[in-house]
Amino acid sequence: MSKTKKPDPALDAAAPRVLERRQRVQSAETGMAVLKTLSGMGGSAGLSALAAQVGESPAKVHRYLASLIQEGLVDQDASSQRYFLGPELIQIGLTAMRQAEPIRLAEPALVRLRESLEITCFVALMGNKGPTIMRFEEPGLPVTVNVRAGSVMSLVWSATGRVFLGLLDEARVRTLAEEELAAATPDMLALLPMPNPIDSLQSEVRAAGCAVVKDVYLRGISAVAAPVFDFTGRVCAVITALGASGGFDPSVNGPIATAVRREAQATSAKLGYAGPRLES
Repeated sequence: MSKTKKPDPALDAAAPRVLERRQRVQSAETGMAVLKTLSGMGGSAGLSALAAQVGESPAKVHRYLASLIQEGLVDQDASSQRYFLGPELIQIGLTAMRQAEPIRLAEPALVRLRESLEITCFVALMGNKGPTIMRFEEPGLPVTVNVRAGSVMSLVWSATGRVFLGLLDEARVRTLAEEELAAATPDMLALLPMPNPIDSLQSEVRAAGCAVVKDVYLRGISAVAAPVFDFTGRVCAVITALGASGGFDPSVNGPIATAVRREAQATSAKLGYAGPRLES
């Protein structure tokens, strides 16, 4: 004969707590969905449109909005009845943006480029003396180049520098580029578009959304570079891939340039950039 299993008082007592915990988690998930959807709608929306996007009833979304307003995460305009991101959420966003650091956020992109394309790649920032390499990744069989972390790149002849020159609208950047031109040899100048090399290079970068060079900065080396934008839309870093010209496709629409642009865009998104995406 089978024995009847006696109820476990401990399990019976724990069941309500487990249910309550699950309900709290579900409530938090719904609240986050409301906030993320409101943000995705430009930070402002009416109740009906917001509820439709969230996939919940207006009455349910309204209850969550009331709680979010109480916590300062959402606000409501009294005249239009539209909901906005609240002051507390704005402060949270600003804190996150201040913590967003392009070198750290670009590291996964460099690893993916290195592993998927087996190429050398790096991320550079604009320093006082010019574009400066901050993080350098090499494949198993690296290309021998005389640049490393800490190297300062040319603004005029390197792909990295050309992105800063083309998209970072600062007087000091143009001044540095003009100083490079003034010190260049006739052979070096012959590699540039004339009669206005700076203006021409800027136009090329802006049109392509990236910069490509072949046997210009380093003989036998080709490179592709793409911009990383911060949340203000300013170029804060540049991701570059390089390789031996014989086996490296530096064309603007080639697979390497497409991959570099894609990774630069992904890094920009992590930094809060929400502007227009460059064609990839």
